[in-house]
Amino acid sequence: MLPAAINPALLSKVWKIKSLEGLSAFGSLEELILDNNLLGDDLVLPGLPRLHTLTLNKNQITDLEYLLDHLAEVTPALEYLSLLGNVACPNELVSLEKDEEDYKRYRCFVLHKLPNLKFLDARKVTKQEREEALVRGAFMKVVKPKVSPLLSYSL
Repeated sequence: MLPAAINPALLSKVWKIKSLEGLSAFGSLEELILDNNLLGDDLVLPGLPRLHTLTLNKNQITDLEYLLDHLAEVTPALEYLSLLGNVACPNELVSLEKDEEDYKRYRCFVLHKLPNLKFLDARKVTKQEREEALVRGAFMKVVKPKVSPLLSYSL
């Protein structure tokens, strides 16, 4: 739960927040910085119709599609989103196995789900990216392979 006296736009590097319970009291919020916390796939934001800027850098978010569907529902005015440093945002900061092509696919998928974004991860959304998201975005979902316990045994 958030203390009543804290400015919720400055919740970065302070509390190591795991839950946003109590944030509904700040329905007119326009900017929210939640970097460097412990927010994960169970993240639930209240309806924030005026929120235009949201940064969730360096948290524990892995399920990109769930997050984007949730944000589309509760933050209709969102124009700036940053997810750097989360597993859901594939780049070299999180995993050496990810490359620029993975990041381009991620951007395309995010823009497909949130077409009103003007900036994504500190980079301006280009006209070309927006057009590609309209055509191919639905197919750019990064599928996470699941390892079956049966496959881990050696014969």
